[in-house]
Amino acid sequence: MSTDIEEPIVRMRTETVIHPTAIVSPEARIGEGVSIGPFAIVGPNCVIGDGCVLAPRATLQQNVSLGRDVKIGIGSVIGGDPQDLKYRGEETHVEIGDWTVIREYVTVNRGALDSGKTTVGRHCLLMSYVHLAHDCHVGNHVIISNSTQLAGHVTVEDWAGMSGLCGIHQFARIGRNSYIGGASRVPQDVPPYVMAVGNPIKLYGLNSVGLRRNGFSHETMRELKRAYRLLFRSDLSLSQALARVAAEVQPIPEVQHLVSFIEASPRGVGF
Repeated sequence: MSTDIEEPIVRMRTETVIHPTAIVSPEARIGEGVSIGPFAIVGPNCVIGDGCVLAPRATLQQNVSLGRDVKIGIGSVIGGDPQDLKYRGEETHVEIGDWTVIREYVTVNRGALDSGKTTVGRHCLLMSYVHLAHDCHVGNHVIISNSTQLAGHVTVEDWAGMSGLCGIHQFARIGRNSYIGGASRVPQDVPPYVMAVGNPIKLYGLNSVGLRRNGFSHETMRELKRAYRLLFRSDLSLSQALARVAAEVQPIPEVQHLVSFIEASPRGVGF
């Protein structure tokens, strides 16, 4: 199964280049080899890691921390105020991990009081017009396609993928290595390792292609498939299905994570 790998960074230049039309707060901290394009804005208390690129008219509004080699696309606004009526101007933040790419016109709001921050992990890709509301927490190696919108407090685990035009309800959790098809409405949690699509959303088996691409063994996929059939394709109640999984399926880490995710789901996985 794939894991985070430290990547060697090769840069052709080490000097930072800031276009004369850009506006950069004196409170911002800028690393080496950074490129800040025309009319970009870097607000107060922003930290930009080495090798980052801000395209023209990109905005880091305030309290944004970028890891190294992050790319922010044209017109994106990172660190805007949370769209939460309870917000009263408290000090909150956005954190973006190393090697993440954020394309054109993406919006990522700062956290509200609940967690104080919105986070995106490493090696992620947020395509054009994606929106992350306050207190979203996105893991590593996540891909979110064009115009998908995440409401507040959504959690996305590592290696999850979402196609375009999806709407994710507040407080929903998206399990690791899952895949959500285009134009889906997601009102509840999506379990790890599965493929889901539709409005209303339904499960369509394991995310087999994604699992194979990420190095899952035949044996692991076999046990996940056995667990999936008991949990989602049998006439058993959830408690009965969980008991059968415990008795009949090998307790490999992936199966244990799937079971733990379901047991800890406050919104339910009612598919």
